[in-house]
Amino acid sequence: MASTGSTNADAAARMRAGSGVGLVLVADHQSAGRGRFDRRWEAPPGAAVAVSLGVAPRRPLPEWMWLSLLTGVAIARGIRRAAGVDATLKWPNDVLVDGRKICGILSERVDGPQGPGCVVGFGINISLTEEELPVPTATSLRLCGAEVDRAELVAEVLDVWSQMYRMWDGGQLTLMRQAYEDQCSTIGRDVRVLLGSPGGGERTVIGRAVGIDPSGAVLVRTDGGVRAFAAGDVTHLR
Repeated sequence: MASTGSTNADAAARMRAGSGVGLVLVADHQSAGRGRFDRRWEAPPGAAVAVSLGVAPRRPLPEWMWLSLLTGVAIARGIRRAAGVDATLKWPNDVLVDGRKICGILSERVDGPQGPGCVVGFGINISLTEEELPVPTATSLRLCGAEVDRAELVAEVLDVWSQMYRMWDGGQLTLMRQAYEDQCSTIGRDVRVLLGSPGGGERTVIGRAVGIDPSGAVLVRTDGGVRAFAAGDVTHLR
């Protein structure tokens, strides 16, 4: 599609209607894109590519967090294949180039006639200029010196994604963890984890990220020992 409100919303509607499993939606522009915590996301028309996939995994629901993680691995590898640019991952769902965000990922559970499924969405910044970036910590392939055919880029990402998805859905979690940790720049870094609380406040945990557990949660070594976090905003500390 040339433009839509949100590829994730479109795919979710198809899933709820029973026709979204196996669907891939691609748009050159989103007018109502969303990120984690319902943050709004929009790029100028034609400056990014948005993709959403509908899947019905066989893995237990607690493991579905891996959908965002394996998608990050696929995007980083696809960018390298199509654009020759090295990308890394920031737990849980950001793809970075030289420490700046080039892609975000949002996975959402959707219940359809055949049971629970998931919509996995991501948006890659293609040709945004410095003036068009939503935040100074973002970047685009053009700013990285790469000109890329967006159809080729999407094809490369989906090719890797299908391999990673089959690996995960087949229960090869040890290989999945190794693939993610090898690509993740969060591992081995001092980090700050910002957590919400039931009362509406926030609290912060500081430590060193040391790995990913079988559920996909990040493991952080703190003064009180190693703790697993399945949610939270992570900041890399210098």
